[in-house]
Amino acid sequence: MTPSLSTAVKGVHLNLDRAGQWLAPLTLRLFIAWEFFESGLEKFNGQNWFEDIQDRFPFPFDHLPATLNWELSMWAELIGALAILIGLGTRFSAVSLIVVTVVATAAVHWPADWSSLSELAQGYAITNKGFGNFKLPAIYLAALLPLVFAGAGKLSVDAWLARVFWQRHAR
Repeated sequence: MTPSLSTAVKGVHLNLDRAGQWLAPLTLRLFIAWEFFESGLEKFNGQNWFEDIQDRFPFPFDHLPATLNWELSMWAELIGALAILIGLGTRFSAVSLIVVTVVATAAVHWPADWSSLSELAQGYAITNKGFGNFKLPAIYLAALLPLVFAGAGKLSVDAWLARVFWQRHAR
């Protein structure tokens, strides 16, 4: 590469890195907020069907009343989605939604029986054709994990609170 082209490529990469610190986590937050708020709203406006699957919930949720599990799930999805949207308590909210997702996967999306990895792999689907349908929960987990490990990013209430906190305590 010529020096001017190399400099231009480095400049593009630097600008993408700067923009990424603001936009990459925001993109994940918008996606997660939409998906989980929509799910929570369906529960808010719908009938509790957890009683039918309560025995498939993992411990300790299998010992809680179905009504309580419904409420916990609904409010975790609604409040967690809004918190992630604005980037407030992002790590806590993401962990909470991971718990909701793991419970939902175990109770609803994981195949009841599978005897080989190829059979299990058939469950990596959107619709259940007898092998489960854990593709969406896997995508949600993949989107939530960066928020747990890296936080909400620079365009968030968490980042603003951190700046305010460190400015006050740096004096």
